[in-house]
Amino acid sequence: MRTSRIPAGLAPLALGAVLMASGFIVECGFGQAQAACALQARGGTIARVVQIELDNVHLRRDNPNVPSDLEQMPHLRDFLVSNGTIGSNHHTTPLAQTATDTLTVLTGLHGDRMGVPIGDDFGTFRSDGRVGFASAFAYWTAGGGDGKPLMLADTGKTVPAPWVPFTRAGCDVGAFATTGLTLQDIADVTTVLGASEARAAAGDPAKARAELIGVAIHCARGSMLCSNAHARPDLLPDEPGGYSGFSALFGHRHVQPVISPNGAVTDIHGDVIADDAGHPGFPGASETTAAQSLGYAATMLEAGVPVVYVAIGDAHRPAANAVRRRGFGPGERDYVARLAAFDAAFKAFIDRLAAGGMTAHNTLFIVVPDGNNRFVGGPPNPPECDGVSLPCSYGANGAIDAFIDRLLVTQRRNVTAFDLRARSAPAFYIHGNPVATDPLTRTLAQDASKLTALNPITGKTDRLAAMLADRAQLQLMHMVTASPARTPHFIMFGDPDYNNRTATSRADCAAPPACVAIDPDVAWVGGDMAQIAGTSWFAIAGPGVAHLGQTADIRSHHADLRPTMLALLGLADSYVHDGVVLVDLLEAHALPPGLAGGRETYAALARAYKSLNDPLGQLGRNGLALATQAIKGSDTSYQRYLRAIGAITATRDALAGEMKAVLDAASFARRPVNPATARPLIDSAGVLLNEVEELAGSSVAPADRPWNAASDAH
Repeated sequence: MRTSRIPAGLAPLALGAVLMASGFIVECGFGQAQAACALQARGGTIARVVQIELDNVHLRRDNPNVPSDLEQMPHLRDFLVSNGTIGSNHHTTPLAQTATDTLTVLTGLHGDRMGVPIGDDFGTFRSDGRVGFASAFAYWTAGGGDGKPLMLADTGKTVPAPWVPFTRAGCDVGAFATTGLTLQDIADVTTVLGASEARAAAGDPAKARAELIGVAIHCARGSMLCSNAHARPDLLPDEPGGYSGFSALFGHRHVQPVISPNGAVTDIHGDVIADDAGHPGFPGASETTAAQSLGYAATMLEAGVPVVYVAIGDAHRPAANAVRRRGFGPGERDYVARLAAFDAAFKAFIDRLAAGGMTAHNTLFIVVPDGNNRFVGGPPNPPECDGVSLPCSYGANGAIDAFIDRLLVTQRRNVTAFDLRARSAPAFYIHGNPVATDPLTRTLAQDASKLTALNPITGKTDRLAAMLADRAQLQLMHMVTASPARTPHFIMFGDPDYNNRTATSRADCAAPPACVAIDPDVAWVGGDMAQIAGTSWFAIAGPGVAHLGQTADIRSHHADLRPTMLALLGLADSYVHDGVVLVDLLEAHALPPGLAGGRETYAALARAYKSLNDPLGQLGRNGLALATQAIKGSDTSYQRYLRAIGAITATRDALAGEMKAVLDAASFARRPVNPATARPLIDSAGVLLNEVEELAGSSVAPADRPWNAASDAH
């Protein structure tokens, strides 16, 4: 289905005419409204920001013969390399789940300070000791299922919203398919839009999802885009300094008439953006194609929205209405075709923006994948396939389902009641919520560490647990929030080929169905040790960004992208980030004043800080090795470990807090890092890192797969 489109660059003029003709009262014309967006980039060279989130797109090859995902999108890759840098030593959140990755990128905070460290959903302990689960895909002000905000700051309030620095600077912020920034379900509709729209939505849920979910524009105060009947108050009751007088447009129903008044919003190729049933609007997060997301982004940008966040669905995944359920493997014909379609969409997007005067000379582009899932199918057929000249295919084998509760009953006679969500690294929530030293907790964790499975593909016996993190180690890895009800008892980082889950019964594994079996519908698994030890990537291009090509020399984390972006733009959040400004990526003339004079000292302090404070930096990795051995050990040694890890965490928190304050002051308060201040902090970090490295190395036996963090930093 196609429709006529307003030519690129003319949509703002048409919008102004429509609003004037409709009798809307606006304070200024479009040119004046756009000029009110006061991004403070040095030299005034950045007028717009486009942040694109990709789902499970890989920089490295999953099959050595098949070009990687990004290699198969040459227009995107060449644009990023020609205008900036691709960082290939980039690290995800500990469980590398989509929601947590996204929220870390949006805030620059680790999970303990933004409320969602566990994954796409998480357990909460109820007052009776039972466990409920809440989705992490929700609007920013949603509840977390435990009587507290989903986006729970360490203050106990809602984390400051990522659009606020922009809207306070006079810039409208658009979002498409981005969790947190848009409504995510009908519960959000009730909370944000009110009972009347929720009742109407209940009458036709499919249409309501297309029209109200997944799209939003958060407006600056007085913006003409929100000076109409479609706008609603943008309520952020916990925002520091207050947030009154701001409005927003929620859902395609309210956004489309404002940004595309002549008709439907179309994808980058001119087809109407709609769901599978033909309802114009949001197609659904997992079903969203590059053409749709980029088409909506382009329409927002052309309507004068200077800051746009979009997410693009997983190219590995078949369409929702497809007969096939299993994800595509590297080099399969349909997957190669989808990546080619994604690349064509990026080319059209880049060309369309350029036709409207929006290029890397005046627009900042940030691209980052979430998930970083691992393909577990194989081997390819034929073995020499490359996916380009010779397509690959894969047999029915995929991830291996392991029913942990039944295996515990069979192998360990352990019938402890617990809940977890299916994944390679499951979080265990024990009913009744016993303390860490309770025999129930200790025994379950030890028994989980001893589970084995006969691999139905290789015929070998595999140990299911690679590493274990108890609550003390979770705190070291920034995974314990201000709500104790959200903290699992332990996480089992599992064998990368297994998807650990629970069964509907506790029957012995001698009874059918099998406790260990191939799941032909699951080809990609996330959150395991292989995925965490590996690295992801990100890219940044535009004014002030150094043209470094593809580099692994700069270690980065999802939390670093927010402070790096804001430092380039001359804006600031109302809190101190957990990430740092990636100064090595920025040209000297673009550095904020506090970084321009002491760049090398800042970079040295930032490297030491990241080794100390990244969830799985050098300290976190060695802590994980230490925790694994302590959990498996005697009660006496576990008590010694708890005292040691508690002291380590307290020392780290104090030292990291000092370092973070110095780094933040240089980035956002014009106070350069004094070498005399930095050197003692770097030295103290080195001492702590060496002490924990020695502790971990002396406590991990070879059978426990030792992990030397110092040599494995890259």
